[in-house]
Amino acid sequence: MNLLRVFDAVYRTGNVSRAAELLGLSQPATSQALARLRRVLKDALFVRTHSGVEPTPKALRLAKAVRGAISSLEDALLDLDGFDAAASRRIFRLRLSDAGEALFLPPLIARLADCAPHVRLQCYQTGLDRIAAALDGGHLDFAMGVLPGVTGTQSQELSRDQHVLLVRAGHPLTRRVPGQAEGRPLPPQLAFVVARPHLHAIHVLRSLGMEDRVQVIATNFLALPDIVRSSDLAALVPGAIAEAFFLRHGQYHVVEWPALKSDVTVTLHWSRRFEHDPAHGWFHGILDGLFNEIRGG
Repeated sequence: MNLLRVFDAVYRTGNVSRAAELLGLSQPATSQALARLRRVLKDALFVRTHSGVEPTPKALRLAKAVRGAISSLEDALLDLDGFDAAASRRIFRLRLSDAGEALFLPPLIARLADCAPHVRLQCYQTGLDRIAAALDGGHLDFAMGVLPGVTGTQSQELSRDQHVLLVRAGHPLTRRVPGQAEGRPLPPQLAFVVARPHLHAIHVLRSLGMEDRVQVIATNFLALPDIVRSSDLAALVPGAIAEAFFLRHGQYHVVEWPALKSDVTVTLHWSRRFEHDPAHGWFHGILDGLFNEIRGG
């Protein structure tokens, strides 16, 4: 590991003397460590220039991996005595849908900027059938969202919502007499658009025998507002999503149709393996607290 620290310091400073100062070593000791590394890797790694040293192509390829290994080890060592959020450069990996990213990442980034400015985030849209394995394997730290059927994890309910039926302003369905929807079937010509990351809408329609009404399945939820606004297709989405992406723009209408008001549960999932990891526990608290603030606001 000491050899890799020497490599990283020389790469970052571009100067053997400055690298030695950074590491608290003598220049001969730093040069000897670099020589050993050159022999092991069978490459010069750094060549002299008029201003110091420059990395060889092989050193350029190694640099990112070496820095990542050192950062991971430093974070792990810090975690032995607790998690120092202000200093950590740890990467936290989240499973969020595209709509979840748009809703939750901005306030999460703002919160981390205050208390953990060097922490990094990576988001994924892991399939429901692979979430538990990804959490157990450390490929994900947390999965958050409407995740029906995810089992074999530790989980926590974050909120409950209801689906609402959305159509464009002026849609023929909005001209029905109030209360007429009670106990009546939807018009046979009404078709739906759903997004692939939010297939729970299809589950609701299937339970009502209306799966064949799905005319468009988009790959990205953020396409739905424009599709609904410019067509006669309807969207079935959780109320919080409707408020954030549709209703605030004033070009959409919520149709009250009791049969479609099914419950939506937002859950947080993680692996039992990492429950005693201080960094994991800290980030869990950040997610839980921030979600409560958003829900309460």
